[in-house]
Amino acid sequence: MAVIGRLSRASRLLERAVKEEFARHGLESWEFDVLATLLRSGPPHVLSAGDLSAAAMVSSAALTNRVDRLVGKGLVDRAVDPGHRRRVLISLTDQGLRLVNEVVEHHLANERRLLEDLPAAERDQLAALLRRLLISLGDNGRGQAGT
Repeated sequence: MAVIGRLSRASRLLERAVKEEFARHGLESWEFDVLATLLRSGPPHVLSAGDLSAAAMVSSAALTNRVDRLVGKGLVDRAVDPGHRRRVLISLTDQGLRLVNEVVEHHLANERRLLEDLPAAERDQLAALLRRLLISLGDNGRGQAGT
């Protein structure tokens, strides 16, 4: 009970701190996730809707709603793939690229701050233990909680 209880409390506290950081930049966590996924794809920061859906681990219906909202904010563009007319491409706008690059820096600083009381060796040990736990729960790192 102690392990599960502490993991649950830590998860809630960490999630709240991360959400607060994103809110300082006018973003929801899901918005950052989509923008960061496009950023990780590398220049020109374009993915098909299907690839983005898979990488962001959301259904195509959820992705459509998210992309609609991000298009409305001017952070992403949606276009038909000229080489495959049934495929939709999602790309970062210049504004979206600037914002996500800025937020990534603040997000990483926030994560460092949240874990700063643990020495590096203990952070590494905790990461390894949590990875083992996730794997034992069926997480393969590609479609569930991640690594």
